[in-house]
Formats: sequence, C-alpha cells, structure tokens
Amino acid sequence: MAVSLRVNGRSHASTADPDTPLLYVLRNDLKLNGPKFGCGLGQCGACTVIVDGTAVRSCITSVNDVRDREITTLEGLGTPENPHPVQRAFIEEQAAQCGYCMNGMIMQAKVLLDQTAKPSADEIKAALAGNLCRCGTHAQIVRAVQRAAGLRA
Repeated sequence: MAVSLRVNGRSHASTADPDTPLLYVLRNDLKLNGPKFGCGLGQCGACTVIVDGTAVRSCITSVNDVRDREITTLEGLGTPENPHPVQRAFIEEQAAQCGYCMNGMIMQAKVLLDQTAKPSADEIKAALAGNLCRCGTHAQIVRAVQRAAGLRA
C-alpha cells in the first residue's frame, strides 16, 4: 500500500514500508540530499526537515507518521540562484566548514525565525543546541541566524 507524502509542495506516493524512516525515502527514493544521515538516533540534527512548521528528525520519523503532512527539505527552501534568506545568511557568514551539519542548522534556524522574528543570541543558541557541529563554526552559525533575522548587516 502506497503512503502519500507531500514534499516541497509536490505529492509523492511511496511504496516503502510505512515504518521506513522518512530520511531513507527522501534520500534514496526522492533523491533529496539535503537531509544527511548522521547518528541515526535523532541526536545530531543532520537529518532535520520541517513538517507542518516543526523541525523533525527524519532518521527517527517513519513515513507513516508524516503521511499527508507538509514536509520541507533544504531543497524546498530556495534555489542556488535564489537562496532562502537563511541559506543566504549562512553563505555570507561562511558558517560552514565541512558542511555536514548545515542542513540541520539551517532547517532549525528557519523554524526558530518563523516563531521568533528577532531572537537573542541566547535564544539562537538554545534553539540550535540539539544540532551538533564538530567543526566548531558555532560563532559563525549564530551570526548567520542573526543576519537572517535582520539583526546584522
């Protein structure tokens, strides 16, 4: 039985087992490579997507849990020619080193900014605390979120 998924504004019918992690369907079936496999336990944030306005760890969320809900991946935010303001801010602040965590950081930051237009540095740090960055670009990441919020030029 097919599971109906709505990803980045488009409907998809997935024939994956309903208990399959959403991450696998996004990457393997839909060829969306923004969400990354990090820990597989929902602890690192590399696989973060937005489901109905909430940041969700796709490695521990089954496709059945998100059927007929609006799923947004990094690819659904903007394009290389016209990046989303959060994506543009991360580029302008050079917030990535290896870039593996960027998907989760950007998706979590977008949800934060949708809920809190002008977050303080402490609010940004708290919102991103569950997203791990091993490279240590934390200061640039906070500045990028501040830039996206219009708090920095």
